[in-house]
Amino acid sequence: MSDPFNDQPPITDQRVLIIGGGNVGLSFALLLAQRGITSTLLEQTVYPTASPDDASTRHLFDSRNIALSRRTVQIYQTMGLWQNLADHACRIDQVSISEQGGFGKALLDKTAEGVESFGQVMENAWLGKKLLQTAQAHPLISLIDSATVTAIAQHRDSVTVTFIQNATDDAAGEQTLTAALLVACDGQHSTARRLLEIGETRHDYGQMAIVGVVITDQPHDHVAIERFTPHGLVAALPLPDTGAALIGAPNCRRSVVWVCPRDEAQRYLDDDAHFLATLQGTFGAQTGTFIQAGKRGAYPLVKVLAKRQVQGRCVLMGNAAHTLHPVAGQGFNLCMRDADTLAQMLAQQALRGGDLADARVLADYANRRQADQKRVELFCDAVVHGFTHRNPLVKLARNIGLVAFEHVPKVKPLVATFAMGLRS
Repeated sequence: MSDPFNDQPPITDQRVLIIGGGNVGLSFALLLAQRGITSTLLEQTVYPTASPDDASTRHLFDSRNIALSRRTVQIYQTMGLWQNLADHACRIDQVSISEQGGFGKALLDKTAEGVESFGQVMENAWLGKKLLQTAQAHPLISLIDSATVTAIAQHRDSVTVTFIQNATDDAAGEQTLTAALLVACDGQHSTARRLLEIGETRHDYGQMAIVGVVITDQPHDHVAIERFTPHGLVAALPLPDTGAALIGAPNCRRSVVWVCPRDEAQRYLDDDAHFLATLQGTFGAQTGTFIQAGKRGAYPLVKVLAKRQVQGRCVLMGNAAHTLHPVAGQGFNLCMRDADTLAQMLAQQALRGGDLADARVLADYANRRQADQKRVELFCDAVVHGFTHRNPLVKLARNIGLVAFEHVPKVKPLVATFAMGLRS
């Protein structure tokens, strides 16, 4: 397994600027550093300070959790980071799929598919914390937080970013950084996308995702449950016990995603009893009894697609390029495949001594990633629209489809490969 600090190729004299220091931006910076490419990362928020041995459980009831596909886990393993993440991860051995009030059911099982697991689930806060600590310690990565980007200027052989650090300080002045390539990972409301005048298409699903941690009286047994309701897909995913021994029995901690109309969201946030009762009525006996709910967050469900992902010496990545419906947890994993592909292509270009922002290289990157991105986008939309249609005949067709999925040969392996991110 590679070490993120050793056995690196020769360092290139070209630098990459990254705007946006969330999990995608940090991961991309580390992927570049692994290949000897220097980067400077600009993040608008203020990074928290935490020592490497900090065992804080502030993430215990953090509302956000993340499902990492098998391919994403492989990427972190190749980077030499997985050993720092694994003790806070919970593997998915089975995926149970059904519809509330329907007869169709399907089950994906790791043994039948011949894999170690379908992926891993962990607290979003833990992933971000470990990525940040690793990036802060890496000699090829410079982090500048509390930085508000105000302008982007492209030149024949470079790109310049103007920003203000500590913008709340009256004495703060503008600063500039110049590099060969700019990669913007600054979210669905991307400042970089706006400054580059790259348009986007938006679709508002009119729904909210209520995301949180719950405790049940029965163990999760490493089963991810996905259940379709009239409002959309809801999920209960297994979480690790790390830091949770005092608040429940072993293996009874789960991440839940509940989709609802926006005008109903506040009650699910404020009323624990109502939230738990609603989950119970939806999942039934599959989970046992829901006995405790933690802090919850509400996130509007909106699809945002940039009209192009490459412009000159600039690349859009992560939610700045494509924000998708969270159904089946595909969004972050798609972003990681983008990041891994671009890092590999830039490393090859650096070894050739070429310009990291060579137009042919960036166009090739966009073309290589197009099929995977389109496939995931269409899948998410098909699931969202297909399982919220209330026509009885459509519902019958859905359930027949689940039965076919369970029994028709060779269908499951295709779906499992897609879900694990192994077809790109």
